[in-house]
Amino acid sequence: MISAQRLKERPRLAINEFSRRLGEYKHWRDDLIEIINEYQTWVESHGLASGEEDLQLYELIDTLRSDKLTIALAGEFSRGKTELINAIFFADQRQRLLPSEAGRTTMCPTELRYDATESACLKLLPIETRKTATTISEYRRTPAAWTVIPLDLDSPKKIAETFLQIVKTKPVTMNQAEELGLYHPGVEAMSYMLNNDGMVEIPVWRHAIINYPHPLLKQGLVVLDTPGLNSLGTEPELTLSMLPGAQAVLFVLAADTGVTRTDLEIWKNHVCLITKGGKAEGRLVALNKIDTLWDELSNDTAIAAAIARQTQETARTLGVGRNQVLPVSAQKGLLGKIKSDHALIDRSGLPVLETTLSNDIIPARQELLRERVIHDIGSMVETTSAMIEARLNAVAEQIEELRALSGENREAIQNLVAHWRDEKQAYDQTLVSFQSMRAVLSDQVKILLDYLSVETFDELAHKSRQNMAGSWTTPGLRDGMKALFDGALETMEKANKQTQQIRSLVQSVYNKFHSEHGLAKIKPMNFSLLPYRSQLQKLYEEAERFRNSPRMIITEQHFVVQKFFVTLVSQARELIQECNAAARAWSKAIMGPILLQVREHKILMDQRLENLKKVHEDFDNLGGRVAELESSHQNLENQQLVIRNMLRKINQPLPLDP
Repeated sequence: MISAQRLKERPRLAINEFSRRLGEYKHWRDDLIEIINEYQTWVESHGLASGEEDLQLYELIDTLRSDKLTIALAGEFSRGKTELINAIFFADQRQRLLPSEAGRTTMCPTELRYDATESACLKLLPIETRKTATTISEYRRTPAAWTVIPLDLDSPKKIAETFLQIVKTKPVTMNQAEELGLYHPGVEAMSYMLNNDGMVEIPVWRHAIINYPHPLLKQGLVVLDTPGLNSLGTEPELTLSMLPGAQAVLFVLAADTGVTRTDLEIWKNHVCLITKGGKAEGRLVALNKIDTLWDELSNDTAIAAAIARQTQETARTLGVGRNQVLPVSAQKGLLGKIKSDHALIDRSGLPVLETTLSNDIIPARQELLRERVIHDIGSMVETTSAMIEARLNAVAEQIEELRALSGENREAIQNLVAHWRDEKQAYDQTLVSFQSMRAVLSDQVKILLDYLSVETFDELAHKSRQNMAGSWTTPGLRDGMKALFDGALETMEKANKQTQQIRSLVQSVYNKFHSEHGLAKIKPMNFSLLPYRSQLQKLYEEAERFRNSPRMIITEQHFVVQKFFVTLVSQARELIQECNAAARAWSKAIMGPILLQVREHKILMDQRLENLKKVHEDFDNLGGRVAELESSHQNLENQQLVIRNMLRKINQPLPLDP
């Protein structure tokens, strides 16, 4: 048995490009968390914090800490997807970690990830759960539904043996297979599942999650290994959620078979999400098993030309750029890494694939996170900066005011006290009307959140489901989908108009305080539901593409159609929940700056009046009061420098690639 200590002492392979870039990404993310923590501590220590902003900051930090970078591998059976995972991510084990030998085919979708709150284990969801209307996503929140097998980290051999569970199958009758939606006699592509005795071979497990403390997984990488076309067609959640949710999808083909009909079906209906620009965004193609073209009777030039021709033909068939197709030999790359044979590693094409993966997906993920941080905290820091600026201006005015009193009599000071007392009373009256305006705003926000409530969506989904009752066919599915999305999009349009109305109302409040009391001129935080509407529309288009795929048209099964609709409703519901949460957060944040300014202005007026009263009572100490204010002014200038530096850090561009 190999101990954990000996595993640590074993000389490691050179860190590949993907690992290096992922480490840089994690370091960049950790720096962001540190900056936000610094800001939160600073704001609290200077009395500028609010409950809503504190909560928003905590949620942002939690989002950054739990951020995952997902790479999904898709392709037909026996294309070498699992071997590619072994070669790219787990070659440091010096053996195959996941079962990928000949005859070992992944039968259920498998996720490799790491959660430090759980022990190393293999979690398996029984195939029988397909009979329920519960999605895999929902089952994640039900630990009792999973079979959990601990991993012996002291023995890579035992780990590999445990992972054989992923490829386990069992024979069932045709009726049982049809009840699970896994077999249909009319589908030629399913004929391989039929045994000689008339039984159907089905997977034992529906989904597998490997919780494994590999360095890359600890840094937030998630790898999703998907089975072939049959599983993609019978588990709609893969196509509607898991693959679209991945930052990159690596589509794996085999050089010895080329692009087959089923390969093309997977590409068109499950992998290739075409953008307006006509590019398969976030999609790379691995042309695996190029070692089958390494003909010992040919020279290197001829072999290279043959690989180039097949690569070009693959790109043409799939309709992608030549640079998106990467010839590779996963098996030779894994062997080269295990033997530390750098010539074989280079020849396998793995380094080019790893570099392309890291260059394509990591910077894109960085940019998305950076935009999220700027959106969530940028305006917050700018508001804080405006608050300090307001304090600076108020202190400067007080200094100038007190200096002007030098040589004046007590009556002049008393008149000034009376003036500011009147100003304060007028401001207090404005605050009364401000509270009334907040009540009106609260009613408007309630209307917005009612539009976007899960209850409203569930009612719409229930009606669509009722209309489909008795018509669980693909035409019935089309009508049900159309009713569901038409209703959801219409409701979102109403909600978007409501957000504009709320923003206009808040803008009038901002303008009132600016014109009547000289508060800083600021614009309410903007918010649009159009990105969510776009996501909803995209989900509908993905669903339409899947519904029109040959697999759905051929099977025409009540079970598959119903499961598809349930999955679709679940995905749309999650999107509505996200939309509602974003609208709720915005409705609280939009009033944040003005609430802070209103409170701050009242404090400054009270301080100003109190300072004048003290000067009136102790006229001889006028110089001392001025000195105190000058010290406060210097302190505020220092604070402003700190805040501006934080703002600079948050907005700084991403590090340049080395």
